[in-house]
Amino acid sequence: MNNKSILNKSETDWARIDAMSDEDIDFSDCPEATSEMFAKAVVRRAPKSQATITLKIDQDVLVWFKSQGDSAERQMAMALKIYAEANKAYLNV
Repeated sequence: MNNKSILNKSETDWARIDAMSDEDIDFSDCPEATSEMFAKAVVRRAPKSQATITLKIDQDVLVWFKSQGDSAERQMAMALKIYAEANKAYLNV
């Protein structure tokens, strides 16, 4: 794993972004959202039952998840769920 890639600071000019109005945003390369797109959308909801575990993870991974907001544990759980769903074909569960 390349630790450098997740530890770099953003080079985004956030002050410029914050100063933009909705009219300043260029959507020309974004497709229009259609009803067909919404029909194919997948809604992800919190599981009805959860298990509490203790898990050892690399410090840099924890720092990255915490830097994403207040819900680091929820985001980690969702990342694991998405990974498991994407690999169900390889699982016998």
